[in-house]
Amino acid sequence: MKQKSIAVVGAAETTQMGKIPDVSVIGLHADAALNALADCGLKPSDIDGVATAGISPVDLAHYMGITPTYADGTSVGGCSFMLHVRHAAAAINEGLCTTVLITHGESGRSRVGAGGFGRAASSLAGQFEMPFGPMGPPTMFTIPVLRYLKARGYTVEDLAQVAVVQREWAAKNPRASYKDPITVEDVLKSDMIAWPFTKLMCCLVTDGGGALILTSAERARDFPQKPVYILGAGESVETPMVSQMEDFTSSKAFRVSGKKAFAEAGIGHADVDHLMIYDAFAHLPLYGLEDLGFCKPGEAAGFIKGRNTAPGGKLPLNTNGGGLSYMHSGMYGMYALQESVRQMRGIAPAQVPGAKVSIAHGVGGMFAASGTIVFSNEAP
Repeated sequence: MKQKSIAVVGAAETTQMGKIPDVSVIGLHADAALNALADCGLKPSDIDGVATAGISPVDLAHYMGITPTYADGTSVGGCSFMLHVRHAAAAINEGLCTTVLITHGESGRSRVGAGGFGRAASSLAGQFEMPFGPMGPPTMFTIPVLRYLKARGYTVEDLAQVAVVQREWAAKNPRASYKDPITVEDVLKSDMIAWPFTKLMCCLVTDGGGALILTSAERARDFPQKPVYILGAGESVETPMVSQMEDFTSSKAFRVSGKKAFAEAGIGHADVDHLMIYDAFAHLPLYGLEDLGFCKPGEAAGFIKGRNTAPGGKLPLNTNGGGLSYMHSGMYGMYALQESVRQMRGIAPAQVPGAKVSIAHGVGGMFAASGTIVFSNEAP
């Protein structure tokens, strides 16, 4: 993709977030979509491309009254929306469509019309992991994490520190689910979920959604909001079974996706002013810092403990509070993208002064997939 050829011109989350028991899943998608359309002054009839996960793009287009010439239903977990951004950019550049709406909506807490966590008995995970009794992500991420902690020389206190720092960012965000300060001791004393994860090391369970609208950089100049340009993007997948990762101490999908995005963007690590790393659990920012190359293996915990990612640090990380304190409806990638866009627009509650480059990096499943988007607010 040509750098800065595509821009985000509309971005918004659902009107409410947290607990929304009176709105269906598709209603959350629609609410976010309408807010994003209002953000950039468009109508559903102006949209000719749709992309979504969790529901079908067919359902989305029908519900919104959109007749698309491009539809993307890629669903690889919580980072699906990073892939949607990358695919939409390619589609617009190729002339398949002009304006793409990407939506997310999930009733993670209220469970309006939601299904349970399951794997078909015929699937790979159903045959080779489910018989051993895992009860969803909190019990499955522990497989690589225990090896990772031992190999890196990290401790449970290092995991707790991730949650503590992100709560500091959440305190600056009026929309965050939790804002009260916490200590490492608070995190360690919270309910044990699955060793080594305590409750405060695990993501929130909330309702909500978000939407983005992309178009060409040339058209972006005509919209009311400051365009946020896509500088580079990457994606990859590894395995549907966390037990079959190539290396428990590193995500191959992270490495491949991140390397591709950096190369396409033509940037180095020193060029990055702001970073979002999908944090369904407290270990993911540690993996992300190492696999994206911001830290050498074994240095990420010290980097966070040294307050480099905290308010005032040299690499502000998860400035909305992340999935641990802001919100997490189940597929968090959309919210990481939203915060990157806010930072690039200069309107984030915890705005990073002078930020010009932001990265939103996501995970899908239990290290199954990854997507990385590099944003810039400097015009081509």
